[in-house]
Amino acid sequence: MDSPSSTTRIAARTSMIDSIRACGLSGMRIDREDLKRRLSMPEYLQVAMRETIKRKNVEPEENCQSDLIVEGNGVEPPEAPMVVFINSRSGGRHGPELKERLQQLMGQDQVFDLSNVKPNEFVQYGLGCLEKLAELGDYCAKDTRQKLRIVVAGGDGTVGWVLGSLGELNKQGREPVPPVAIIPLGTGNDLARSFGWGGSFPFAWKSAIKRSLQRASSGPICRLDSWHAVIQMPSGEVVDPPHSLKATEDCALDQGLQIEGELPEKVNCYEGVFYNYFSIGMDAQVAYGFHHLRNEKPYLAQGPIANKLIYSSYTCTQGWFLTPCISDPSLRGLKNILRMHVKKVNCSEWEQIPVPKSVRAIVVLNLHNYASGRNPWGNLSPEYLEKRGFVEAHADDGLLEIFGLKQGWHASFVMVELISAKHIAQAAAIRLEIRGGEWKDAYLQMDGEPWKQPMNKDYSSFIEIKRVPFQSLMVSGD
Repeated sequence: MDSPSSTTRIAARTSMIDSIRACGLSGMRIDREDLKRRLSMPEYLQVAMRETIKRKNVEPEENCQSDLIVEGNGVEPPEAPMVVFINSRSGGRHGPELKERLQQLMGQDQVFDLSNVKPNEFVQYGLGCLEKLAELGDYCAKDTRQKLRIVVAGGDGTVGWVLGSLGELNKQGREPVPPVAIIPLGTGNDLARSFGWGGSFPFAWKSAIKRSLQRASSGPICRLDSWHAVIQMPSGEVVDPPHSLKATEDCALDQGLQIEGELPEKVNCYEGVFYNYFSIGMDAQVAYGFHHLRNEKPYLAQGPIANKLIYSSYTCTQGWFLTPCISDPSLRGLKNILRMHVKKVNCSEWEQIPVPKSVRAIVVLNLHNYASGRNPWGNLSPEYLEKRGFVEAHADDGLLEIFGLKQGWHASFVMVELISAKHIAQAAAIRLEIRGGEWKDAYLQMDGEPWKQPMNKDYSSFIEIKRVPFQSLMVSGD
């Protein structure tokens, strides 16, 4: 497998440029049959994986085990074996057509619709099938498992779902972990932008898909940090938790930072992993309302452009643009409910960072891009970085950028890059403490998946963010 590059330095691009590039003749020049030959697994492996996932048992059936091994030893492995996960509900009306097109360009059983096969099922049973056959002496299965790459056709949330499932391979010592390429079908697609896969579904998509698969099969491999978030809260439950956030019994906080005040007798804990960003405040509140509106009226959201228009309209109705004029406590600055500590680069001690009075949303960012390819902190000069004790940000540097957004007007100007967001800190670990008072709920989100976090006026809730000890592998689209 290719060696991952030590740094990730892939610049963001605009959606228009990506679409024009994808419309070019480069996709048309790729011979379809040659591409299919390079990507397609032998039929017996496709069938074996399909049946293993269906039966949820990696052990081959006794009456076909020897036949599989004999057949495998007589077949040459593919040059660049590939599996695609597709969220067929993404990409507007193109989702089902794209699924059919992908199946034509490789084996039908190498394209998994996420509504039918979950990534964790593929990791446990699909990859487990290849590993079991390799263990029994199947050279073709062994070589296929070693070279396998994965493409995710979906938005950032879908990509994160797949990356999280693949991360289990590190914990189980099942290496190598397949690297991941992206066909962007979501609204923001910041993960796709950060690794050179563009920010929108290409206009001439039928020819562009061939080009994307070609790049996915041979592109260099980069690294991506992932971050583990733990939430410890007084008795109660998170409202509408996303699939990336799970209840857990083990949520010990870092003992290097002493908790002030009393703790409740009983606490509830949640944990999850994010790759793009974590945020708290008004932006998460707007995202929470938008998600509910889209779920209640799915006919409104027919693609990325429609989603952005609805999102912008919904933002206007939530009061973010009028927060200085509104007395509702839930629309005031986060300073009223939030205390923040960080560990800076090459430092083992926690340091309290004041929350600016005017900030109504705090974003903790891992990537180069935020909110559809924006650079919220602008182009930071070497003098500024040195003065603040910061380093240049990369997706694999073990650090997070923390910035604040004020009311909606400020956020809007940041999004069109007329001004920069309020750069608060750069951190290797973060502890957030929130307590209610007049506020009954806070709104949080990870990688675009929002939830409502109940607050208690007597006891604090704690969110601790630390880097996962292993990195995800991404295929560069450049």
